Amino acid sequence: MIRVLNVISDTNIGGAGRVLLNYLHCSDRTSFETMAAVPRGSLLKAPLEDAGARVYEVDGMADRSFHRADVGALAALFRQVRPDLVHTHGCLSGRIAAKRCHVPAVYSRHSAFPVPAKLRYPPGRWVNKLVNERYAERIIAVSPAARDNLIEGGVSPKKITVVMNGVAPVSRTAPEEQRALKEELSIPAGAAVFGILARLEDYKGHLDLLEAVKQLKARGREDFVVLAAGTGPFAEEIARAAAESGAGDRVKLLGFRSDVAALLSILDVQLNCSYGTEATSMALLEGMSLGLPTIASDYGGNPWVVEDGGSGLIFPARDTAALAQAMERLMDRPEERAAMGRRARAIYEERFTARAFARNIENIYLDIWKGAQ
Repeated sequence: MIRVLNVISDTNIGGAGRVLLNYLHCSDRTSFETMAAVPRGSLLKAPLEDAGARVYEVDGMADRSFHRADVGALAALFRQVRPDLVHTHGCLSGRIAAKRCHVPAVYSRHSAFPVPAKLRYPPGRWVNKLVNERYAERIIAVSPAARDNLIEGGVSPKKITVVMNGVAPVSRTAPEEQRALKEELSIPAGAAVFGILARLEDYKGHLDLLEAVKQLKARGREDFVVLAAGTGPFAEEIARAAAESGAGDRVKLLGFRSDVAALLSILDVQLNCSYGTEATSMALLEGMSLGLPTIASDYGGNPWVVEDGGSGLIFPARDTAALAQAMERLMDRPEERAAMGRRARAIYEERFTARAFARNIENIYLDIWKGAQ
């Protein structure tokens, strides 16, 4: 039995937490014991325990990658728990603590973003390379885009393994439930239903989507609805922009929704308009498991998830006219939507199941553990 202690500094349930939860659903519990260290009071504690992980709360480290005090607190925990392997999701403090305790560490990079100049050129490039390579035996990049970021910042490709995220399949709700939800949300009969499930952050592209909707309305299109589910610090600005742009009657801001499967079940097309920190979108994978076609920006990891012209359409990030054109194309071509949905489901089955993801992660664990013996 290999005992793996995951370190996540998130106080909310973000992408890293969802990745770990998906892993737990398909992990090999006869060979691996999964533990997790989270900040005291983190919303991740309960769902991780429900999924079968032993969870340790740590004072400090909340929503930060490094602090000297966090290194000490985590090192004390590692000495108490004595894991065979530490898996950090970001959290540099966890990697340093693992090195201090002579425990091998693997580090997952969950985001992709433009690499700043200070990391592309010396001396920042040298420091970034040293820190990443010294404090991790292996780095997992959750998309080729995340891998390319690391390499651009000086990290050796030999240290990096790409493991695309995987998710458990979403179950489609019954037709009567779909009809009831559409009625609850006042969705007109025959309207094409688009959906974006994402945190309300500026880089998620909600303002670009509102502009695309405004352009569609200017062309006389009223036969569609956009459902936007999620919360975040950009919520007020998005609501104000929706009202001021005149797009508010086509875009329904739903806030936080726990009924993700129900929402996905009434969509015709899912959207991703990101232009920052997008690696392998879990929301897109969940939609693909239901056979939903996608319209996504070409930012970050999206082009490695969506097959342009096959399982969906890719548009240049921030290009609102191209986004509007893609939406209109799929509004007017239901047969193409259906074909793309079938291809999306096939790609999900081939590449993005939670079971395949879990086996890939566990193969890395085994390689590192064997090398440490």
